[in-house]
Amino acid sequence: MLGLIISLIIIGLIAGAIARLVMPGKQHISIPMTILIGIIGSFVGGFLGFLIFQHDPMDGFFQPAGIIGSIIGAIIVLFIYLRVTGRKSARS
Repeated sequence: MLGLIISLIIIGLIAGAIARLVMPGKQHISIPMTILIGIIGSFVGGFLGFLIFQHDPMDGFFQPAGIIGSIIGAIIVLFIYLRVTGRKSARS
């Protein structure tokens, strides 16, 4: 159980950081918020992947498609978060 939680945090950090790199501009978001966006994005990406491909998610925890789905989901969640909170990306 502890390994699953640590894995979620690491995948969340990676997915959230890549989502922040892909979005244009600089977001003023803390590291814990980046992890949270990545974790929520993982669930969103997994759900969208299941809806589109009807693939069984029980084939293993670390899958390339799952990580790519996590990143895509994190980008979607970050975009929605920035729109809802009214925070604008500062152009560097």
